Amino acid sequence: MSSAFLWHRSLGLSFLVLLFPGLLAAAVFHVSPTGDDSNDGSEAKPFLTPHRAQKAVRDFKKASPPAEPVRVLFHQGNYTIGEPLVFTPEDSGTPEAPVVYRAVAGEKAVFNGGQRITGWQPHKDGIWKTEIPEVKTGSWRFNQLFVNGELRRRARTPNEGFLRVAGCPEGTPKTVNYHKDCQTFEFKPGDIRADWTNLQDVEVIVYHFWTDSHLPIASVDTVSNLVTFAHKAGKTFTDDFSEDGARYIVENVFEALDAPGEWYLDRRSGTLYYLPMPGESLNNAEVMAPKLEAFLQLKGDPAKGQFVENLVFRGLVFRHSRFELPPGNSNDQQGSASVRAAVSMQGARRCRFERCEFSNLGTWAIEAGRGCVENVFVRNEIARVAAGGFRLNGGTERDHPFERNGHNVITDNRLHDYGQVYPSAVGILLMHTEGNTVAHNEISHGYYTGISVGWQWGYQRSVRQGNVIEFNHIHHIGKGLLSDMGGIYTLGVSPGTVLRNNLIHDVDANHYGGWGIYHDEGSTHLLVENNVVHHTKFAPFNIHFAKEVTVRNNIFALGKLEQVSRTRHEPHKSVFFENNIVYWRTGEFFSKDWKDEPYTFYFHPKNQSGTATATSTFDCNWNLYYNPNLPLDKLKVAGGTWADWQKRGKDTRSVYADPLFVDPEKGDFTLKPESPAWALGFRPIDLTLVGPRRQ
Repeated sequence: MSSAFLWHRSLGLSFLVLLFPGLLAAAVFHVSPTGDDSNDGSEAKPFLTPHRAQKAVRDFKKASPPAEPVRVLFHQGNYTIGEPLVFTPEDSGTPEAPVVYRAVAGEKAVFNGGQRITGWQPHKDGIWKTEIPEVKTGSWRFNQLFVNGELRRRARTPNEGFLRVAGCPEGTPKTVNYHKDCQTFEFKPGDIRADWTNLQDVEVIVYHFWTDSHLPIASVDTVSNLVTFAHKAGKTFTDDFSEDGARYIVENVFEALDAPGEWYLDRRSGTLYYLPMPGESLNNAEVMAPKLEAFLQLKGDPAKGQFVENLVFRGLVFRHSRFELPPGNSNDQQGSASVRAAVSMQGARRCRFERCEFSNLGTWAIEAGRGCVENVFVRNEIARVAAGGFRLNGGTERDHPFERNGHNVITDNRLHDYGQVYPSAVGILLMHTEGNTVAHNEISHGYYTGISVGWQWGYQRSVRQGNVIEFNHIHHIGKGLLSDMGGIYTLGVSPGTVLRNNLIHDVDANHYGGWGIYHDEGSTHLLVENNVVHHTKFAPFNIHFAKEVTVRNNIFALGKLEQVSRTRHEPHKSVFFENNIVYWRTGEFFSKDWKDEPYTFYFHPKNQSGTATATSTFDCNWNLYYNPNLPLDKLKVAGGTWADWQKRGKDTRSVYADPLFVDPEKGDFTLKPESPAWALGFRPIDLTLVGPRRQ
């Protein structure tokens, strides 16, 4: 008994624990930046680190399974995290007694994965410098720097705008497949120099198609003006599918350290140089560089049926995580999907992140991987991240069912200023996953797609089905940097997937593809309804190629260059486009390929051979269309007149008339009582619940 007594005393529990084991049913452990890990974890004597609190929870649970929640309370302050907190199945709670890691109510507990940089001394020309021994020894390097909480950029050329590839010796889309791995290009004389300091540390970032390729320089030939990189990019160095050279910038160039707010890290000498902003003093500025690669890792083994379950993280702040692309990886995977996350989960079930903040990260915020089921991510803020916000990705049909990912909930989050280092990152990326709800989120000010659903190209089997994307507000994305993106992007066979009541606007792209809702390769059996999409550079609604997508009761308005587009026709129905409102002032109406052609399909076993022949590759009817600048007799639809269109059996019961919006130019698409849309059966779209709800 004495040994047990001593063991319980080490947890700060009294001798009454032995007499009344029921006292073990609940516990609270406190953590404070002024605490000590030799303390007992009480409010009067808190622990110092979350790692010590985690150990205390483990020990407590081993003594007796708790009947009520076990809580770890973090008090106000900054917690410097030297290594990730790793949670395994032994850390799990139960539905009745979850393990809760949370900030004390009203207090801000910051998990900081960065290191403050001090010791600044004047260098010359307004530049300051400091020595970092860990960089010199090669044990630390970083590609982000924050001054007083604001991201500063690496020294680059040009300071504004882009350089242009002058030539592509390895080919262009006219001569090779655009996916060709390329490792060299021709530059204009003077744009890249062989005498730059630490040339192999200089990085060229190429913006082409839907990717940003990050390419360390291997060599520079100033006679032929050719630069060769340490590894290949996955696409040609052209401006998308054109013959023009791609845009690029060159970063981490000491000789380009000439604009306020720029910095350069000399990895050979361990010297960090920084040119302060006007009025900025390094004597009292907080300069932070990321050091920790991940904060939390939930590690179950789903194939063995071992899961991390019922953990709750509430009200915590996670700042400064570090990531650099490994050798050979130029970030060519779609959506920057290979970039790691600050919080990674595998084999996690019924865990919850609520009211947390993820900011100033060099990574994605959260990745829920294989075997992650029924997790909840609610009311979090994700801001100023190098990549994206949430990424869900599990096993395919070839993997053990326990490795499938699905039935997670992502709601009421605010995600903004994403893709700051890897601009091809997606706000919320659903890859191989099913049955998830993504609702009431606000996603804004990123460089690429807001929500992406699916990871199987073409009409092959996909485990992605039954995902519900609803009441999200997606706006001011793209910024004209990359192409082939949209507010919501879908991919592959997706039975039961629904996109509804989303508000999407202000979507911009580079050469092509600033779409609102974008059905890419093989998108099949989706329902798209009650969405309002407006002010996009290209079509508010776009199909590359798809099958039997139902699109009804949506408002698609004010696309700049086009309104409704489809890239190709195929031997099946691609879309049932019914009861929608399309309103525009500029650009094409139905653009690209809206052809029909005969095809045979299996109809019914009693229908002679079972087959039937059809010609229509899409259906359109009961829609309301209007361009106030274009009389009906001047309207062109897919290359023909309105009469030609109706002779094909399209929109025979649709109407061309003013829908009578309250103020469409200012984004108010409320229909007036006398709108002709009501007679067509259009139902009102309630946008009052779009975006995060107040609670």
